[in-house]
Amino acid sequence: MPHLLRFSRELENRLDVIAEATGLGKTELITRCVEGGIQALEHQLLPDGGAAPRTERSIDQILRESGLGA
Repeated sequence: MPHLLRFSRELENRLDVIAEATGLGKTELITRCVEGGIQALEHQLLPDGGAAPRTERSIDQILRESGLGA
């Protein structure tokens, strides 16, 4: 898929901070955000179990483990 997204300067800065704090690349962070958003949409729009099971750690879990999350 071509790179079509352009983020605001603020969002880029936020991604940079999270990437630096977690050691993950921005691509990985963006992928996880999209996966989380897709999963939320599936739960809202496909209530008959249309969502695939998620085996990866969520970004919230990673931030908590790094000491940056709530």
